[in-house]
Amino acid sequence: MKFALLRTPVAAALALGMLAAAPAFAADKSVAVTAIVEHPALDAVRDGVKAELKAAGYEEGKNLKFTYQSAQGNVGTAAQIARKYVGDQPDVIVAIATPSAQATLAATKTIPVVYSAVTDPVAAKLVKSWDATGTNVTGVSDLSPLDKHIALIKQVVPTAKRIGVIYSPGEANSVAIVADLKKAATAAGMTVVEAAAARTVDVPTAAQSLVGKADAIYTPTDNNVVSAFEGIVKVAQQAKLPVVAADTATVERGAVAALGLNYTDIGRQTGKIVVRILKGEKPGAIASQTSTNFELVVNPGAAKLQGVTLSDELLKTAKVVSTK
Repeated sequence: MKFALLRTPVAAALALGMLAAAPAFAADKSVAVTAIVEHPALDAVRDGVKAELKAAGYEEGKNLKFTYQSAQGNVGTAAQIARKYVGDQPDVIVAIATPSAQATLAATKTIPVVYSAVTDPVAAKLVKSWDATGTNVTGVSDLSPLDKHIALIKQVVPTAKRIGVIYSPGEANSVAIVADLKKAATAAGMTVVEAAAARTVDVPTAAQSLVGKADAIYTPTDNNVVSAFEGIVKVAQQAKLPVVAADTATVERGAVAALGLNYTDIGRQTGKIVVRILKGEKPGAIASQTSTNFELVVNPGAAKLQGVTLSDELLKTAKVVSTK
């Protein structure tokens, strides 16, 4: 009996210690992020997600395991990353851009998946509609305002009638954008000239094919196109063929103008959804979201190199940057 009394305080202390440690252990969460490729816009999404997690109290190295892998533009690698993540069983997988989101959803129907920077999640068959799906997926779209992009092209090149568009024929979102661009162009009395680029290395050749056939080049939020943007700019400067973009980060890389989303904001919006799931909400109960926080960015130096002069009105309403 005496021996038992001596052990009781020790056992109680151990039990209390275990109870005290339990909440910290239970609060530990894991978020795995995958992107199809690394470029400024998609990197900004990743960083925005991480910043929002930190703002909500989830900090890497303390109570959060944060994993990131890029597929480096390879769809097969995206599938491998997805399978690895499924094996790791994180609390949430964030899939940035369409190919990574498609690969992730092909790998799991149970782990919560939050897509980001996917232009048309319905066309990409990630969700059946923009409403809450009741499945393991939700996310944030970077849907482009194509009518506003056409209006911007007219501001940059008032005489433009033919819009050349470079896109990846194997990316569902890009195909959907081109189809919608044609409708918007027709309504504006313009036509679209397509230049398909199946791989990043094909982008400069696609740009070259538009010389003499288009009055301006439009670049959508297509990952292959954005990754090889310098090749487009080189052709544009030589041919005096202005480039107008949907990704504002490309303006510093040589686009004349862009009207697009702030991808850090897209990342933070995505991060808010991730936090909701980490706190217990089901992804299938959260409807897909879009952002309306657009910004206009112009580059007068690039405009001069591509044979156009930006109006004072456009310069006054836009953020002005210069080519690095």
